[in-house]
Amino acid sequence: MDIQKIAILAPPLLLSLTCHEVAHGWVAEKLGDPTARRLGRITLNPLKHLDLVGTLVFVVTQMIGWAKPVPVYPGNFKKPRQMMAIVAVAGPLMNVFLTLVATFLYHKTIPIVNELTINSPDSLALSIMYPVLLMLQTGVIINVALAVFNCIPLPPLDGGRIVNGLLSPEMAKQYSSMEGFGFVIVIAMLVSGILDVTVFPIIYWILGFLLGG
Repeated sequence: MDIQKIAILAPPLLLSLTCHEVAHGWVAEKLGDPTARRLGRITLNPLKHLDLVGTLVFVVTQMIGWAKPVPVYPGNFKKPRQMMAIVAVAGPLMNVFLTLVATFLYHKTIPIVNELTINSPDSLALSIMYPVLLMLQTGVIINVALAVFNCIPLPPLDGGRIVNGLLSPEMAKQYSSMEGFGFVIVIAMLVSGILDVTVFPIIYWILGFLLGG
């Protein structure tokens, strides 16, 4: 990717990943676990949340990725599995919220850019608003991708933790045993093309609906 594309991609990517993880930590704190707060993870500083592998996967695929998981200690919850599920769903819900905001601003910005393109093609305003439009479009893409990807029912993804909270204790124990291999399985699904026929079509459909593509 060239410098211009990185400049368009970086702000919405960092914002989306950061808010996703902060949502996990904030909800965990409200439910009784201050671990994320104590470790300085409830912060909008993106450097606290970046995961090297997850970021590289996103740069390569420009569709899926992940941040460094916020530490949560289930022992601080009254109902550990169920409350962990609530903490887990907070991340994708934050991405849904950011998607709606970015989509609204994107469609409000399109007529402004169109008018400037026709009436003031060499103006400073257009040179500012057009990159803003691209960032908003990228923000929609990133947040839809993060919301859908993280809902894959595979631990340690958020979807896996949500499913774990709905299972019986015996089934949940067996299901959680997959957690150590979760990201390996995700990478295998990506390389093998399984995500191309399962997750990506869902993302593309949502993006077509929201962006009108």
